[in-house]
Amino acid sequence: MVRMSAEERRESVIRAAMSEFARGGYYGTSTEAIAKRVGVSQPYLFRLFPGKKAIFLAAAEHCMELARCTFEEASEGLEGEEALHAMANAYVKVIAEQPERLLMQMQMYVAVAAAEEAGDHELGEAVRAGWMRLWDTVHVPLGADVDETATFMAYGMLINCLVAMGFPPEHRVWEGLYPSARTTGRLEK
Repeated sequence: MVRMSAEERRESVIRAAMSEFARGGYYGTSTEAIAKRVGVSQPYLFRLFPGKKAIFLAAAEHCMELARCTFEEASEGLEGEEALHAMANAYVKVIAEQPERLLMQMQMYVAVAAAEEAGDHELGEAVRAGWMRLWDTVHVPLGADVDETATFMAYGMLINCLVAMGFPPEHRVWEGLYPSARTTGRLEK
């Protein structure tokens, strides 16, 4: 059996943490559950990361980077309306096929709000920085138009909320979204 390097193990912890935090949130997820999912001891987990907050930050940054790469790859060589629809289609496909990514995003926003309320700004700073990387990634293909970028990001957040609340694809709430943002037929289980 080939042993994983510390970096490979660290990456497996981040992926496992993303899955665990997506379902249980920051406060509802134990480091024990993460260690168990990866198949390591808690002491080993804490050799890779100084604490639960560091694990959550790494998982949040990974989640935001995955979203950024989704938009970047979808819009490569495109601009304007073509880029918008390609990014929207790619995003809807990702959250349909990998719901943990959507759940992790939602958990990040809740964790930031709770941390900010408690006076801890580190998590918020990291998530806001990731959000700005997302913004910048979609901004250029959309013609560096602030209104287009804001509308695109607003649609994305609306889609996140509608999917998280379980609105079925055929529900009338989806009718106002532009066609590539609609989930019709894509989110059926």
